[in-house]
Amino acid sequence: MVKARQFSAHPSKKKPHKKRRLDPPIKKKHHPPAANHTTVNQSQPEQRPSSEKENSDLIYGRHSVLSTLEHQRPLNRVWVVSHLRYDPRFHSLLNRAKSQGAVIDEVDHRRLNQLTQQANHQGIAAQVAAYEYLDLSTLVDQARAATPKPVLIALDSITDPQNLGAMIRTTEALGAQGMMIPQRRAVGITSTVAKVAAGALESLAIARVVNFNQGLEQLKESGFWIYGLTPSAPQRIHTITFTEPTVLVIGGEGSGVSVSTQHHCDQLISIPLSGKTTSLNAAVTTGMALYEVYRQRWVETLHLHP
Repeated sequence: MVKARQFSAHPSKKKPHKKRRLDPPIKKKHHPPAANHTTVNQSQPEQRPSSEKENSDLIYGRHSVLSTLEHQRPLNRVWVVSHLRYDPRFHSLLNRAKSQGAVIDEVDHRRLNQLTQQANHQGIAAQVAAYEYLDLSTLVDQARAATPKPVLIALDSITDPQNLGAMIRTTEALGAQGMMIPQRRAVGITSTVAKVAAGALESLAIARVVNFNQGLEQLKESGFWIYGLTPSAPQRIHTITFTEPTVLVIGGEGSGVSVSTQHHCDQLISIPLSGKTTSLNAAVTTGMALYEVYRQRWVETLHLHP
C-alpha cells in the first residue's frame, strides 16, 4: 500500500506538516462538470419548512430529546404528551430539567403537530438554546487530547440538512473526533439536522469557520493530512495508509469538492465504483471513507495484539 507521506512535495523525513509545498498538489486544469460521490438524487430536491430558520432551536422526536435531556443541554421549554411525561425514560429527566428552569408543558398531539409543522415528533419537542460551535483551535486541541491520530471530517458547502444530520450521526458512530463546516453557503445546525442526527450531535464536536480553505490550512499547520474525496482522482482510497492525523474533505451536493478547495488538499482520493451509478450521496461517501480509515487501524491493532 502507498504511504500517505509519499505524496508530499518534498520526500524528506521531516514531520508531515512541514513537508508540504505551497503549490497545489493538482494541475490547474478546467474539467467539464462530472458526476461525483456527493451528488444527491436531483428528483428529490431539498424540502425545508418555510419557518425552519425561525424554529432552528426546536428539536423533536424521542431519541433526540432524550439525548438532549441526558446531556443536560440548556432547555427553555418542553412540550410533551401526558402519557410520555410520566414514562420512566423521561420522568426523572424532565423533572431535572424543570428544576433547572425549563417549562414543561403537557399538550396534545395537535399542538405538537402545529409546533413541528406536522413532523414526526413522537409526542415530544423541546426548545433548546442556540447551538454553540467550537473554535477550530479548540476542536484541534480536544481531538489531539482524545487520541494521537485523530480523524476529522471537513464538509465543503453541504446545504441539505438531512445530509448533514446523517453525516453527523455517521461521523460520531464510527469514532471520529469532530467536524468542520463553513459559515457561508452551507446549512448549520437546525432542528432537522438534530432530528436526523438522532442524538449524535450531543457527542460530536463541531467547529464553524468563516473561511473554509483557511481552516484547512490551519489544520495542516496543526499536523493533519488533508484528503479530498473526488470521483476523478486516480488514487483509490484503499491504496492510502492513513498513518497520521487525518482530515477527510467531503464535497457539497451536486458540486462536490470545489476546485479551490482541492488545491488545499494534500491528496485527492476516490472511492472505486463498479456499477452503472456514477455517484454517491454525501452521507454515504462519509461513511465509506471513515470506515476505510478505521478498518485499517482496527487491522493494525489486531496485528499488534494477536
